[in-house]
Amino acid sequence: MTLVSVITPSFNQASYLEQTIQSVLNQDHPSVEYIVVDGASTDGSVEIIKKYANKFAYWISEKDRGQADAINKGFARASGEIVAWLNSDDYYLPGTISAAVKVFDENPDAVLVYGNMLAVDEHGKTFNTLNYKQLTLEDLLCFQIIGQPAVFMRRSALQNTSGLDASFHFLLDHLLWIRLAQFGRILHVDRTWAAARYHAEAKNRAKAAEFGREAFRILATIKHDPDLAFLLLKVGRRARASAHRVDARYLLDGGQPAKAIVAWMKVMLLHPPTALARINILGSSILSLLGLGKLRAVFLRTREKWFEK
Repeated sequence: MTLVSVITPSFNQASYLEQTIQSVLNQDHPSVEYIVVDGASTDGSVEIIKKYANKFAYWISEKDRGQADAINKGFARASGEIVAWLNSDDYYLPGTISAAVKVFDENPDAVLVYGNMLAVDEHGKTFNTLNYKQLTLEDLLCFQIIGQPAVFMRRSALQNTSGLDASFHFLLDHLLWIRLAQFGRILHVDRTWAAARYHAEAKNRAKAAEFGREAFRILATIKHDPDLAFLLLKVGRRARASAHRVDARYLLDGGQPAKAIVAWMKVMLLHPPTALARINILGSSILSLLGLGKLRAVFLRTREKWFEK
């Protein structure tokens, strides 16, 4: 039976942590090694962890150097053939782990498999479904994003990397996917596996403008990697445009529409197809700048109601 190691990094997210834990413990796959690494939470998270302590392979609560450090600690403890991490405000859907194991069993050359993902609010209400497509290493270099909670990795490939780069705090997962994709096939499964929670304290909203900076840092890192630099040259303009596109999207989310427009124009200058594929960023930024951002909010609320049906 294939052993799957799941790591949950945790820090002061007691409101969501128990649902995360239960979503792992209630999976139907009979061989799961669950590791919880808490960063010395003070909000009651440790009490929740202790409640389930006898069901964990390992847990600890101590100060760390951030999310990447906590996950890397979990990687070091993991012994499963398949490894994943699930943040303490996200959760798995039923049957996810057994489905991922089946895909790996049927595709021995796959080093990473990923499904689709729900986007839910702080109350767990779905407001979007993120359906991905089959990506290549070149696509990853151009910042085609995969929803991290729906990702599973083969540990033998993970061990060929140095794990997560602790100097990254926002796109740390994406850099790891790029590293892993050098060692085998990445494979998309058209099935919804997990839910990512979007709330005011989440990094995807609280520090949205930081994502663009890290996109450019990833390009700089890859440029000096002898195994990846030649591929980056091949997709150079598209990759640079895509980094600006990431910047534009998160600047918009961070409430900086004027800067988002400037970033989108840079995308247009570098690689028009990339810009035109996300012209909605420009439209939403203009509406926000004109004080008509409520129209976007109406659209988002309408979409939420659609998901409730």
